[in-house]
Amino acid sequence: MSRRHFRVWVLSVVTLSLALVGPGQSFAQNNGGGGNNNGNTTTTTTQVAGVIVDAMGVMKMNLVTDRGGMVSRRRVAEARARLAGDLGKASKLRKISLNRLEAAVTENLARGKAPTETMKVLAGLTRLQYVFFYPETNDIVIAGPAEPWALDPANRLRGIETGRPVIPLDDLVVALRAFPPQGSDGAFLSVSIDPTKAGLANMQQFLRQLGGRAVPSQTRFISNGLRQSLGMQNVKVTGVDADTHFAEVLVEADYRMKLIGIGLERIATDIKSYVELTTPAAVSKNAMQRWFFVPNYECVRESDDRLAMELVGDGVKLVGADEVVAADGTRMKAGRIDAAGTKFVRGFTENYAELAKEVPVYAQLRNCIDMTIAAAYIQKQDYYGQAGWSMETFADEGSFPVRTGKAPKQVETAVAAYWRRNRLMTPIGGGVEIHARLALEAEHRLYDEEGTVKATHRATTVDGLKPGQWWWD
Repeated sequence: MSRRHFRVWVLSVVTLSLALVGPGQSFAQNNGGGGNNNGNTTTTTTQVAGVIVDAMGVMKMNLVTDRGGMVSRRRVAEARARLAGDLGKASKLRKISLNRLEAAVTENLARGKAPTETMKVLAGLTRLQYVFFYPETNDIVIAGPAEPWALDPANRLRGIETGRPVIPLDDLVVALRAFPPQGSDGAFLSVSIDPTKAGLANMQQFLRQLGGRAVPSQTRFISNGLRQSLGMQNVKVTGVDADTHFAEVLVEADYRMKLIGIGLERIATDIKSYVELTTPAAVSKNAMQRWFFVPNYECVRESDDRLAMELVGDGVKLVGADEVVAADGTRMKAGRIDAAGTKFVRGFTENYAELAKEVPVYAQLRNCIDMTIAAAYIQKQDYYGQAGWSMETFADEGSFPVRTGKAPKQVETAVAAYWRRNRLMTPIGGGVEIHARLALEAEHRLYDEEGTVKATHRATTVDGLKPGQWWWD
């Protein structure tokens, strides 16, 4: 082997204990894509990714192997046998009255019964598309596509027709609590995963000791040294309780986005990783790429009478911010824009819909953002006051608990080393930021020029509902 020395290009990313994650899958797809004549289903992979949070608050990847898809097929078959009537069929537009749903949950609790399975999964709703208000009956209604549901092998609730994640009632309640009947109208939700200042300083010290030169045989030593010097990275959740499934979705989506960025998780989409798009010579020394998920704020289309709102588009954007790391671990804004980072976030955003089909957590992230904007709209329009709905049960953690007691507090650092010339790249940090009210500002709001939102509202009546009924097609 040549004794020639090389400079090492190292990428460090926030991740979990398992750095390499297999591609996502659809839980169950119809043969032929359009219909299912024989009831059989297929799965596209035997490895399903999820996450767990241990007793110390460390979030870790949980990879589940479903050999031959046996678990998936069994659960889908059980769901088809268990779900009867309209619940056993897909619906283009399933409607749910929020105040009637809460009344039904409250009645169950008063009888000493837990909410039913149908309540817990919002009757199979896979996306929140509309918010309607009916002054004549005081119903606040959400609506969107729905389908039969089952747990995939990683225990993620998904529709058995398309594989899309089903919206849990718990997640909706978290969003509603962020914008309650009585409370602040400026709720800001965020998640960040960041190295400590001490960890960054230790990393810089390790690199100085390394002297900037190494040979390929030292790759493992360098990777381990960077991982150990950076140490654990901290998770911070703002605006919602950290120990909720809602927050867990935001954290998982964030760190897996970074895995895609540095090429540690490969997805069957047109998204090119940051590694593929950049060259070491094109970036500054000790540059740190920070990527953030934010809502696509031009996502709200409103009827002229303000009794109906539609969420349009993919709902999620990825944005970037360049920083550099000083010797003492201080992060500062970089003086230049990284072209590869710009291309990466643009490609990620443009291909988000395809990504959400491949990897369920990104569809869940979109649902969380949609629910947050819908909750902000309900509050802004004072549908609570107009309906006389105080949300007593859903707002009370004692009555309707959504907290799990396991908040993700830390993740481990993983490092991938690439031998390319002489630049050190550290894409660490980032997160999710949701300013839901921005989507409702006049400059972002879309108007119902063709009257389709208003027409859908008028066609969606609450007439003929039976006592205790809270959902319908």
